[in-house]
Amino acid sequence: MKYDVTIIGSGPGGYVAAIRCAQLGFKTAIIEKYNTLGGTCLNVGCIPSKALLDSSEHYHNAVKNFKAHGIDVGELSVNLKQMIERKNGVVKITCDGIDFLMKKNKIDVFKGMGSFINKNLIKISGETEQQIETDKVIIASGSKPSTLPGLVIDKKRIITSTEALNMTEIPKSIVIIGAGVIGLELGSVYARLGSKVTVIEYTATIIPTMDGTLGKELQRSLRKLGFEFFMSHKVKSASVANDEVTIIADNEKGEEVRFTGDYCLVSVGRKPFTEGLALENAGVKLDERGRIATDEHLETNIKGIYAIGDVIKGAMLAHKAEEEGVFVAETMAGQKPHINYNLIPGVVYTWPEVAGVGATEEELKKAGKKYKVGSFPMRALGRARASMDIDGLVKILADEETDEVLGVHMMGPRVADLIAEAVVAMEFKASAEDISRMSHAHPTYAEAVKEAALAATGNRAIHV
Repeated sequence: MKYDVTIIGSGPGGYVAAIRCAQLGFKTAIIEKYNTLGGTCLNVGCIPSKALLDSSEHYHNAVKNFKAHGIDVGELSVNLKQMIERKNGVVKITCDGIDFLMKKNKIDVFKGMGSFINKNLIKISGETEQQIETDKVIIASGSKPSTLPGLVIDKKRIITSTEALNMTEIPKSIVIIGAGVIGLELGSVYARLGSKVTVIEYTATIIPTMDGTLGKELQRSLRKLGFEFFMSHKVKSASVANDEVTIIADNEKGEEVRFTGDYCLVSVGRKPFTEGLALENAGVKLDERGRIATDEHLETNIKGIYAIGDVIKGAMLAHKAEEEGVFVAETMAGQKPHINYNLIPGVVYTWPEVAGVGATEEELKKAGKKYKVGSFPMRALGRARASMDIDGLVKILADEETDEVLGVHMMGPRVADLIAEAVVAMEFKASAEDISRMSHAHPTYAEAVKEAALAATGNRAIHV
């Protein structure tokens, strides 16, 4: 059978690309090596982690905050098995939804490992082996967890995020290597359920790719949850004996330090997944970091073969992959789409949530850009006090001369949703004054954005 477009990988980038290709009239096939569609995000990433984050937050609030709200409850306990089952149900419904969308859009689904025989012939190795012919290919094969030299992940005591989503017990203690998004989110789940959480980070700050103010604010908040942080530590090894993990690291002075825990979660980022694709058979080149090299149209060095998402350069974010999937489909159809990579937001789904878009203050300083800062604390909001969510702030960075918004960074309740206001404003090159003169409903968390904009335009914030 011959197709106009074949997508390898059914994560957010792949399945969105497939749908947009089908909408544009291309005869489309999608290949997925696992039994369910949805990739890492839907199966062992974004969706299941958010399900557990929500469940653990309900428990945490019942234990810590209900009494202040006038809600008296008896002795509480965690049914981890039910929590995991609910998470699995959320995943199943979400993945089944992708199956429905494939059928609705008349996209042919092939289960098995897709690999190149040549640029137009794809082999699918599953229960049976088959081949399909295709005019164009979109590689959306995603990423897998990275590890460190000296660490062997046994998936029992030394685990990745995949295993952390399916624990059969609440650890008394868990050591997390890496203070990035994934480690802090999963650490939050188990800290809320009663685990002692220790975080070891190589750099001097947590969430190091985000604005420095957010890292400081989040670290302060997580310490209240019981997190213990060891920054500027280089992990050398991890070993298991008698169901206990021992991690050896060097601190910033070069001194050897030992940590122990029931489990060790290795959360040091992810790397592109290209194994088994037989890219060499099509002549597709990788860059120096093992990513598939693409041009400004996301086309590889081989005409007609494109790549999107985690397998290419840029942030490893589901919504970035989705934008790229649509971009490639529309490019192939002769349209003129665009992606502004500067305006793809980043989010950490701890509680409070953390979100940012555009330039960080550190980036502006490094570039020698003249800017002004406006910030507003969440604790000054009536809505935040009403919900007892007073940690965090909104920070707006604006050009000193033109007042154009250059970056927005926030921590607080529902900022994962609130960051979209900043994306819209920056997409249309709004100034801080533009935002400050927009009416924001009262009482809402969004008022913090207006107040931060007022603060950036001459220290005019009203409620602080």
